[in-house]
Formats: sequence, C-alpha cells, structure tokens
Amino acid sequence: MSGLRLAQATRLSKSLSIRQRSLRVAVQRNASTSTAPASSAFSTGLYATIFVVSTGLFTAYYLDSRSAIHRYVLNPIVRYTLDPEEGHKLAVKVLRSGFGPRDTQKDDEVLGLNLWGTQLTNPVGLAAGFDKNGEAVDGLFNLGFSWVEIGSVTPKPQDGNPKPRMFRLNNDSAVINRYGFPSEGHVSVLNRLLARIPRFHQSSPDEHASLRTDALLAVNLGKNKSSPPDSIDDFVSGVRAFAPYADVLVVNVSSPNTPGLRGMQSRSLLQELLSGVLKARDDVVSANSLTHKPKLILKIAPDLTEEEIVDVAVAVRNSGVDGVIVSNTTIKRPSSLTDANKVEVGGLSGPPLKPYSLAAVRTLRTQLPAEVPIFGCGGITSGADALEYARAGATAVQLYTSFGYDGVGTCRRIKDELAEELRKEGTTWAEVVSRAVAEKSYKQAPLSQPVLPGEGSVGQLIQEAEELRKLLDSLGDRLDSGMAGEGPRTP
Repeated sequence: MSGLRLAQATRLSKSLSIRQRSLRVAVQRNASTSTAPASSAFSTGLYATIFVVSTGLFTAYYLDSRSAIHRYVLNPIVRYTLDPEEGHKLAVKVLRSGFGPRDTQKDDEVLGLNLWGTQLTNPVGLAAGFDKNGEAVDGLFNLGFSWVEIGSVTPKPQDGNPKPRMFRLNNDSAVINRYGFPSEGHVSVLNRLLARIPRFHQSSPDEHASLRTDALLAVNLGKNKSSPPDSIDDFVSGVRAFAPYADVLVVNVSSPNTPGLRGMQSRSLLQELLSGVLKARDDVVSANSLTHKPKLILKIAPDLTEEEIVDVAVAVRNSGVDGVIVSNTTIKRPSSLTDANKVEVGGLSGPPLKPYSLAAVRTLRTQLPAEVPIFGCGGITSGADALEYARAGATAVQLYTSFGYDGVGTCRRIKDELAEELRKEGTTWAEVVSRAVAEKSYKQAPLSQPVLPGEGSVGQLIQEAEELRKLLDSLGDRLDSGMAGEGPRTP
C-alpha cells in the first residue's frame, strides 16, 4: 500500500513540475509578445522622426536661396579640409547631380535689363573658370545667374599646368591660379551641350541656347598650349564648333597662364583675330541656317596700360565685335596682400583685383560707343561692388572668386543687396547703366566743316590728315624738348 502511495506521489510531483515549466514558458511567451509591439513602435517612431528631421533639413537646404549653411558651415569646412582644386571639383559634382540648392525667389524688378534685345531679370552672371567642361550648366542656372559662362574650352584635350595650381589667400579672400586651360576639348564639351537639348526639340527664332527665356549661355574659347602663339586657328575652330549651341562666344586672349596668349591683345594681332572669328561666326550661321546668331565678345586683361586699352578699343570698333569682358585675373601683387600664398605664380582674383578691373572699365568705356556693352568682372563680393561697376559704365557683372568662397547662395545675396541699394536711391539698374553709358561712352568727333553731297570721303581724309599732322608736330616738339634737356652729347 505504501509503495502505491509513493508511486502516486512521484507521478503527482512530476505532473506539477511539468505544469510549472509550461506555466513559465507561457509567461515568457506572453511577456515576449507583449513587449514586441512596444519595441516595434519605438523603432518606427525613431525612424519616422529621423526621416522627418532629415527631410526638413534637406528642404531647408534645397530652398534656402541664400544657402547660409554653405556660407557659414559647409564652405569653411571644405576650405580648411580639402585641397582647393579638389574642393572646386566637389562643388561642380554637387551642382551637376541636380541636388544642389535653387534660387526660388523672384528677382526684384529694379534689377532687370535689356541686353542685345533679350530681357534679363538681373545683371549678375558667372564668369568662366568654374565650370570648365560644361558639366553643371543647369545646376548653375538654378542658382539664379542670368549668364553662365563655361570654359575655357580648347580644341584638343589638355591637362593644363602641373599641380598644385590653385591657391587660396584666405586672409585676403582671394585666389591665385595657374590652371593653364585644363580642358576636355571641343568634342567632349560639345557632346554635353547636345545632351542638354530635349529629344524632338523644335527651335524657334527667339530661343536661347540656355534653354531659358531670361538667361544666356556663354562658351569661353581658349587656345591649346601647343598651338603657335600668334595663330588664330584655335579660336576660329571654337567658333565653328560652338556657334550653334551658345548664345555668346567669348574670345579669351587674356589668361596669364598660357605663354604668348596676352600678346594677341596688341592692335594688329587683335584686329586679325576679331576679323577671323567674326567671319567664322557668320559663315556658320549662314551654312546651318541658324535661327540665332551668337554674340561674339572679347575678354581682356586688367594689366593693360591706357595706351594698350585704347588699341584694344580701336580694334573692337573697327571689327564690330559685340562686347568686352573686363577683366581676367591680374599678375600684379598689391601691397595690401597679407596671405603667405601671395608669392605663388599665376593670376590673382578676388577683392584685390577690383581696383585694376574698375580702372580698366572706366578707361575702356570712354573708348567704346554706347552700343558696345562692357561686362565688369573682378572682386565683386556685394551689391555695392556691382553698383560701382554700373556707375563706371558696365552693363552687367560677373562673379567668380566670391562664389567660390561664399558658396551657392552668393548670387541671391548679391542680387538682394543690389536691389536694396537701388531702392534706397529710387532708381533701377537699367537707369544707372543708361546714365553712365550716355555720359562716359566714346563719341565720334564731328567733322569741322559740313560735308557736301559726294564729298564725304574726301572731307574725312582731309580731317584725318590734319589730325595726323598735329600728332607729328606734337611728337617732334617732344623729341626736341627731350634732346634739349639732355644737353650736348659726347661724340
């Protein structure tokens, strides 16, 4: 009997043990299933919060037309962590990607101007040198520029000068570069411009190569280092290649980093060059029945003397070229420079360039007729700087170094500052330019006597001969006075 009771007790104990284990498993399962939804909800909430915050930050970045995050955060980080040329390439890649910021604001009406029959909403353009190979054209237009100039583009691909070749002068907010026209060549850049054109696109007479109604696309034409210094063939080749796909073609004879190039700014060579590229442009337009004729303009150096600027102006007047950009970088080193990199060889740009460019604009304006526009470029960092160029007689302005330092919001910031300055004065950009151009531009001297019918050419020859005689008399007087000042010479 006792054995039976012991067996029953043993079975009961095992049964209770099994039930306890089952109960513990059930409790654990219940605990697990009850905490899983809570954990999942927390993760979902966390991810949603991160997504919302990230989306908000990206939207703010994308729509912040002045892009303060670039000016005060990203650009300084890039400036002090990356090599200048690598930072430059990174900026081009971002704008090429389509994810760069956009200028979403409407330009103030006081900024408008009419250029060659095209109504632009603002006078602020981007100079050549930033997008050398036409990679980010539309990304740059999205930043609010009315003019984007790509290049310089050379006929054949070339690497440019050895690295390092770009140097920041942070203390002076300036840059020295000796790039030497690194270029992928005509074929590569031309293919990119062709790829921008939508399929089945129908052109119209009032269409621009920019594919925008209120902006112009310019192509800056350079020369291969291996080409003969006095040859115009590279520029003629560039005109033939890009005339159908550009609103403006820029003949760049002013870079200090290509040996012999600046020598083409002399009057005789320049007249030959301008005649050649104008003929090439007209031939392309005629041969291809183009609905638009691209404008041809010249880009000059700020280091020319007054006499050399006068020679340039004579060549421009005689050729019929459509405008002049003043200016490229300078080889001068003002005493105000404090950065250690000021000793580097190359072209200087940024605020230290401004006095030289402005002086060249003022001189050139007096030597060109009102219908030939001048584009001011050099050291523009604010709306006040841009307005100073307008008062000197420039029709529009271009940025370069300030864009590199302050980032993608620079164009919008300068436009806003400029509009504020104009409204304070109760005027518009077009009015300021019109007054300056009317007052300062070159005016053909009237003939001393009325021209009778059929005698115009003879009268002009007589007047020119008289002016030449006066110049020779003046030169003779100077030589005589100089020899008298030297005293008797020892044989």
